[in-house]
Amino acid sequence: MNLESVERLANAILYEGYMLYPYRPSSVKNRRRFNFGVLVPPAYSAIQSGSETSAMRTECLVRGRSQTTVDVRVRFLQVMPGSWQEAVEREVSLLGCRLGDLVSQPRAAELLAGESACPTIEGTLTLSARRLGDGLFLLSAHVMNRTSLDSAEQLSRDEVLPYSLVAAHTILTVREGEFVSLTDPPDAFRDAASQCQNIGVWPVLVGEPDARDAMLSSPIILYDYAQVAPESPGDLFDGAEIDEILTLRIMTLTDEEKQEVRNGDARARHILERTEMLPDEHLMKLHGALRGLRPVEESK
Repeated sequence: MNLESVERLANAILYEGYMLYPYRPSSVKNRRRFNFGVLVPPAYSAIQSGSETSAMRTECLVRGRSQTTVDVRVRFLQVMPGSWQEAVEREVSLLGCRLGDLVSQPRAAELLAGESACPTIEGTLTLSARRLGDGLFLLSAHVMNRTSLDSAEQLSRDEVLPYSLVAAHTILTVREGEFVSLTDPPDAFRDAASQCQNIGVWPVLVGEPDARDAMLSSPIILYDYAQVAPESPGDLFDGAEIDEILTLRIMTLTDEEKQEVRNGDARARHILERTEMLPDEHLMKLHGALRGLRPVEESK
């Protein structure tokens, strides 16, 4: 398992939309962020007519035995109260779970996040399995925000975010077994794949091509074995644009705009400093890259 490539992709998901170009708190684009994988408290979800949710569910297929073990990690951001809404990373996990045990008895982990600068978030991660046939299991990971929230109808979305799981996603790994692609399942598993019900996320195979020991269940649509481009100089957070365009736009910020970025979030400041020191040869690499070339068979 290539944990480095899995973590890099997962971090891209974690911070997608964390801040948007031009990376200034005063910019219109940054007045509504955190649109992916947001699990709000149930009381707030109930008054939003389905536009906000408090839970997500991942279901996928695992080929293995009763002794096959899985690890499940749920990662998310917790927004700190304040005008810019900086965020801290949180995680809850269930490790070393045997499929046979999960069939007879689901496992649960309490999610309790918070510190002096953040309110308390309460929730649960519940893991279960169902045997679909000889050597085939349906694995289910259910994440629920159970935070109590008074006077939810009087709160704005920004005021609710510190009590929410933001950019929530799930990393699943397996030992002595393998996952089955849900994006392109083999014919023998298409009927079983149709039984998987994913809510708010979609699991894809990650890691080296053809590896089947890791899945990333993402709130953003991905394909199997997605990777962060090796030419990327680092996180830019604004996935609606390509690295070259964002880098060139950062270079055109005025001195006053750059100063606002420097006085804002530490991650935005790092983007600015990295871009200002980017060598010309690295900038040229962002202009384009060729991958996956193969000869074309000549017609007979």
